Amino acid sequence: MGEWTHFNEGDHVPNDGEYMEIGENAFHMGINNPKTVSLKKGDTFPATSNHNRKWHRKGLRQ
Repeated sequence: MGEWTHFNEGDHVPNDGEYMEIGENAFHMGINNPKTVSLKKGDTFPATSNHNRKWHRKGLRQ
């Protein structure tokens, strides 16, 4: 078993750190001005800019 890497709005944060939005084509095309947030373990993820995006820990590979 491993740790989840993509999170939705309302999910609990597994570890302290910075998280950023990723989208369906983020790997190939990137996202212009993705939201980034600094969260602590146990916080909940805020809403993303649109329904196709998820949260991902900044600095980790997708």
